[in-house]
Amino acid sequence: MIDKDTRAAKSFYREVRKFAENTKPWDTTAIFYETKPDEMYDLTLVSQRVYGRRDEFLAVMAAAGLDTVDQPLPQKRIVLPNEGQLIDIKRRAGFESIDDLRENFAPTWAEA
Repeated sequence: MIDKDTRAAKSFYREVRKFAENTKPWDTTAIFYETKPDEMYDLTLVSQRVYGRRDEFLAVMAAAGLDTVDQPLPQKRIVLPNEGQLIDIKRRAGFESIDDLRENFAPTWAEA
């Protein structure tokens, strides 16, 4: 995903990572997900199972603390933002992963 704002994806990754690291185990709004063996090399599969779409693989990568998309996802519990929290993080970072919400290399909801 190439963005006009080349820092947007990095900012989004950092915000999701911070969310995952700082969410308390008793937080009932976050999504606590146990990764499965078949997801080791397919982060989009986690995205599909959690969010119902494959676009959120960068959020999965950040929550798991992976440095690259081809790094294997270990079986462990990861903490992901729920849909509303994810939207808030995307707005703060200026990043959008859903193709239908992007136009001309930028989120359609972003300020011009």
